[in-house]
Amino acid sequence: MLNWDDPLAAPTVVTKATAIEKQPQQEANPLLENRAAQLMATHAANPLHTLAERKPVNPDDKRVVNGMTDINQLAPFKYPWAWEFFLNANKNHWTPLDINMAPDVHDYHHRLTVEERHVYENVLAYLTTSDVLAMRNIGLAVMEKMSAPELQIYQARQVYEEALHTWTYQHCIETLGLDQGEIYNRYRVVPEINGKIQIANRRLNSVLRADIDLHDRDELENFLLAYIFFAGIFEGCWFYNGFSPIFSLQRRGLMKGTAEQFQYIMRDEVLHASFGIRVAKQIMHEEKIKPQPQALRDLWDECEAAESQYAHYILRDPILGYSAADHLEQFRYIANRRARQLGFEQEPFPGAQNVLSWLDEQANLRKEKNFFETRVTEYQTGGALNWD
Repeated sequence: MLNWDDPLAAPTVVTKATAIEKQPQQEANPLLENRAAQLMATHAANPLHTLAERKPVNPDDKRVVNGMTDINQLAPFKYPWAWEFFLNANKNHWTPLDINMAPDVHDYHHRLTVEERHVYENVLAYLTTSDVLAMRNIGLAVMEKMSAPELQIYQARQVYEEALHTWTYQHCIETLGLDQGEIYNRYRVVPEINGKIQIANRRLNSVLRADIDLHDRDELENFLLAYIFFAGIFEGCWFYNGFSPIFSLQRRGLMKGTAEQFQYIMRDEVLHASFGIRVAKQIMHEEKIKPQPQALRDLWDECEAAESQYAHYILRDPILGYSAADHLEQFRYIANRRARQLGFEQEPFPGAQNVLSWLDEQANLRKEKNFFETRVTEYQTGGALNWD
């Protein structure tokens, strides 16, 4: 037995007889004995469990879902790209406290128009709810169904990042002195915001069940479609395009602190979407399954309609250099890109134009800061990554 006071001392050998002598006499507990017998019987009746203990893990046996290898053994990798996602995510490490928000306080109260404040507040109102929902989706509906630990490890980081994003929006709300109850409740009382949240909730709830059996082809197809929605649309389109109204203010020298925080969030979300799309494609390959064309068409149409209502609400009065038409056309353009990345032959919105040609730059900017003027908010390793 190791001597914890002096780890270099020779270990003390405790015999079974000595251990018995030192133990206080306790009365037998029949309930505990029965429970122990039940556990031993369950263990003996579970051949997969005992097999996992005895047989070395072969990475070729791993699968995204429905795998039969030991979920606790990380390596050898079958999906080394998932581990690379985890390593790259850590290169974009930051917190909202790293960014100076003092200019934003002045801009919001003294420079923004009524229309611009409407845009700013409602973008925050949507995002505050969406990132909590995304956190729940990954942590509760998706992560537990992954049967390769390298996938789960990146998703654990993703759960943290969604919480970090929620902290960022809360930090903006607190710093500007906005009414928290009013902002957070907008998704409940504004139909155009609530519509997008309800779509996400419905698709989340369909795969959140603990009894879901992904060996069932109908259940697997529904899970795949829900995963495509969250990776390709919710994070790949709605989030990716959702920051652009704030970036349009930044391009005019307004709300630069908020926009800088959104740039770091956008980098996270690009990785989230790219990872999810890679996982969805892997599921389609391994399980030899694809979403039904009509179900996919209905998904695109439903999400476009919700995005149109949202865009026309937050931009009911266009602001300088940005309109609801711009926002919706960019959604269609990004949706076509996500469809191509997913390997679908047909684009959902043929002919959509890249009307916000500057949007992709927001995830790839490499800025250098004067250490003595502000805290360092970007790292060389992060600036060198390809975020899309």
